[in-house]
Order: sequence, then structure tokens, then C-alpha cells
Amino acid sequence: MDTAANIGAAVQRLYDTYPFPPETLLDEPPPGYNWRWNWLAAYGFCTGRKPQTEAIRILDAGCGTGVGTDYLVHLNPEAQVTAIDLSSGALAVAQERCQRSGANRVNFHHLSIYDVGQLEGEFDWINCVGVLHHLPDPKRGIQALASKLAPGGLIHIFVYGELGRWEVQLMQKAIALLQGDKRGDYTDGVRVGRQVFASLPENNRIVKREKERWGLENQRDANFADMYVHPQEVDYNIDTLFELIDASGLEFVGFSNPDYWNLERLLGKAPELLSRAENLSPRELYRLIELLDPEVTHYEFFLCRPPLVRHSWADDELLKTAVPELSPCVYGWPSQDLLDYNYYPLRLSDAEFEFLKASAGGNNVGEILAQVNLDLDGVRQLQKQQLLLLTPKG
Repeated sequence: MDTAANIGAAVQRLYDTYPFPPETLLDEPPPGYNWRWNWLAAYGFCTGRKPQTEAIRILDAGCGTGVGTDYLVHLNPEAQVTAIDLSSGALAVAQERCQRSGANRVNFHHLSIYDVGQLEGEFDWINCVGVLHHLPDPKRGIQALASKLAPGGLIHIFVYGELGRWEVQLMQKAIALLQGDKRGDYTDGVRVGRQVFASLPENNRIVKREKERWGLENQRDANFADMYVHPQEVDYNIDTLFELIDASGLEFVGFSNPDYWNLERLLGKAPELLSRAENLSPRELYRLIELLDPEVTHYEFFLCRPPLVRHSWADDELLKTAVPELSPCVYGWPSQDLLDYNYYPLRLSDAEFEFLKASAGGNNVGEILAQVNLDLDGVRQLQKQQLLLLTPKG
């Protein structure tokens, strides 16, 4: 059995050989946005309100080649960002990426997540995408990150799901068997894997899954290596995911794709079954959904260190004290035809459009509704669609 040190060294060799992700370096800020990397949007999603400050400390834990780091700096202009990674090769690319794009509010450290305690102070927001599932001991890793999270702070995490990656797991094992004593030679692993895909019948299940889900990104060797010849991977289901979350000692805030976790989209034609499901715990409900729709390739979610105050916005409070403003993660404004926080097309009604235009004036919801033909349910819908940020007045 490999020791944790040996596994860590093998992971480091992989990313020194194939720095990941292999995105193109730009001499300008990265395009668009990822709302999960925007403090205003992420905090609003988690709490229902705009944060009190944008001058926060952010940790990008396992930054790789700095794609996420670059966004975190540019999308959060008042934040100070710290980025760590185990691979010196990936870090070198990350530093060049941020230097070229003008992301100058970031400090890089060649550091394992296990050793994050060596960093000074606590962080208001920790980003850990695609990292914990590659650690020899993910629970130790999440506990290390939790120890650096400030009270009221958030962690954004991305880990793999086993149900949607079943074919990936099979190919990983097949390549390892064919490599034999060359296992750990990642360039050989990529070569073997590509030969396997080229040889399998077109109707092979693994081939079909690769073509429909992964083929485009896996044209690049770094992506192929990260997926199929990685020396360490832990894939989760809801039960094991919440074991990981419970080990952190933090509070689960929610998945960042809540529409997927809506049972009605699957069993809406069977009211009796929906009624039965009301007796399930939240975790049992999540498990039921992924069993019925086993396309979960990853889980993306937020945790917090209490106290984190959520605003439910009762009618009177929403009407009299909420000051709305347009979310920063909306593309195409000002227009009634937008791309929303997930870049999905969205058509605003006339009333919604007029409300959002009026939200630039600093008036509260009630003052705006007095001039616009929209009701409180319409305002709530705009917030649910992540088009609005709300700030309690006074």
C-alpha cells in the first residue's frame, strides 16, 4: 500500500508533467465570470443578502495553473488572494498567468493543503476546486482548510461523484492494468489510453460516454491525463460526501446547482411518491435524487463556519428595508435578453426589466414597486434567478 507521502509525490509528478488545467495564457483579464468565484454573487446565494464588505481574504487551495485564481482576483477587486499548490510546475504557470493578466493582488505559496496552517491568519472565503478528491486523506485536508476559515466565512468545494464517472473509473483501471510496471509514467499512460479508445468498438459504452461527455476537453493531453491516469482519486456519493462534510466540523449551506436537487423534476407526475418523499431527511432526499438521475459527475457546494446569518426576507422586510441592485454576474445588460449567472438565455418581462433598471437608484423595493408594475413574488423570482442582490437598509 502506498503511503500518503508516496501518493503526494505521485500527484506532484503528474501535475509537473501535465500542468492542469491547460488553459491558454492571456494578456488580459479572463473572459466573463464564474459566479461561484464572485464574492458578491456567492455570498448572496448563500445568505440572501449582499455582504457587508468586499475587502476580504481569499484562499485558493490547490490553485493548479491559476485559472480560478485569475478569476478570483479580477472578480473581487477589493480582495487579497492567497494561492497554494503542491506542484511547482503548475504554480509557475499560475504565476505567469496572473502576471500577464494583471492579477496583482495574489501571493503564491508552494504548499500542501495539509500544511495550510503555516499561512498567516484566517480567510473569509476558501476556494477548493478539484483537489480534495486527489488527496490521500481528504478528511484531513478538509479539516485543515476548516481550521483557516474565519467565523461567518464560506468554503466553496468541488469533488467528484462516483455515479456519473463510472465509465471513467473502468478506463482508469484498464489503463493501469495495461501499463503494468510502467504505471506512474504518465506520458505512457496517455499513449496507452488513447490507443485503447482508438481500438474499442464505436458502440462500446466507455467510448460512447467519452464522446458524449468528455471528448472535447480530453483532446488535450493534460485533461486526458488528469481524468484517466491520475494516481489518486476518491469518488463520492451522497452518503460518503456528507461523511466528508461532517468531518470538517463546518455547516452545509447548500449545493450550488439547486435545480438538480429538486425531486419534482423527476417524480412530478407521481404526487403520491412526492408525498412519501416528504418523510425523508434532506440527505435521504439527495440520495434518492442521485439514484434516480445518476448523472452526477461532481458535487459543488458551500460550507460555512457559523455564525452565518441568512435573510429570508419576510414580506414587510423585503418591501420596506431591502435595497436591490443588479447582480454582477449577468451578461448582456441593459437588455431584456440576457445570459444569466450560468450563461443560460433569459428573457425579462417589461416589468422585470423596468424594476432592474430602477434598482440602480438606491431606492428600496417598496419605493421601486410603487413605480413599476411588479409584485413581491416577481422580486423574489428575480432574486431566485440570481439577478438581484439585496441589502438591508439601515
